[in-house]
Amino acid sequence: MTLHIGIVGTGWFSKVHADLLAGMEDVKLQAICGSTKQKGEEMASAYSAEGYGEITEMLDAHKLDAVYVCVPPQSHGTIERALIRRDIPFFVEKPLGSSTEIPASLLQDIKEHGLLTSVGYHFRYQENIARLKKLLSGDKVGMIVGQWMGGMPGVAWWRDQEQSGGQFTEQTTHIVDLLRYLGGEVTEVYGMFGNRIMHEQHEGVTVADVGTVSLKLDNGIVANISNTCVLPGEVGRVGLSFYNDKGLLDWNPERLLEVRSGDSQEYANSGNPYAVESEAFLHAVRTGDRSRILSDYEDGYKTLKVTCAAYESAQSGLPVKL
Repeated sequence: MTLHIGIVGTGWFSKVHADLLAGMEDVKLQAICGSTKQKGEEMASAYSAEGYGEITEMLDAHKLDAVYVCVPPQSHGTIERALIRRDIPFFVEKPLGSSTEIPASLLQDIKEHGLLTSVGYHFRYQENIARLKKLLSGDKVGMIVGQWMGGMPGVAWWRDQEQSGGQFTEQTTHIVDLLRYLGGEVTEVYGMFGNRIMHEQHEGVTVADVGTVSLKLDNGIVANISNTCVLPGEVGRVGLSFYNDKGLLDWNPERLLEVRSGDSQEYANSGNPYAVESEAFLHAVRTGDRSRILSDYEDGYKTLKVTCAAYESAQSGLPVKL
């Protein structure tokens, strides 16, 4: 059975998903919807698909089995509502929004419809994350420290707090999500953000360019996640480290390092987590078996709540309990 798929969004990430879908057996990329009809048609022509500028127009024209939603944080709401109304399963890129308001109401509707969803927290699908989860199962973790240290993306919406929700919500969300997935649920956050450099170098920067967030987990683990977007070009560091009495487990997107007393082992990353997450979602669309989906809308919403609470805490100067 061939699955007919639609994509909403024409940015770089939509193309990552489109390329993967185009290479899959029994999958037909049928339609692409852009913020304008011209954008939709431009991208669609590369995949022999139909282009649209309106989600309802696309959904009226095709009987789609599933839709991929790859739009900036501020563009969520109308798209998902149209899909929920028609009971069309959807895969949505992170974060679910720039604040919790719209996603909270969408989650209610998704639950009422029992709709199949998946969220693009692709790191969960890495072989090294599965390995790390296994290694951690025998450990009593003391502390977790994570970071997303990089430069500022070139798109205008990312620099605008209203539109993107800021770096912690838009980008560092991946590290927060892994913290939840591997460490446990977060019960309290205390954030400190600052504007050091980027607002002097670029127009329209309202996002903080440095920040650190302390987190308390329900199992007693204490964590800290820091981020910055002041670094130049290719300079950066992204990762998550777990500390306990047996040693250190240190993960970054390229490798996993296991350091036990007197012994260390390194595991290089292999495979394509973007492909694995798509296969898990499409398998669920075909069969109804959701067991391979590692983050659905409800789970993605929990991560969003943590990142938005960090911003709220930084604004008020007080810890926020979840």
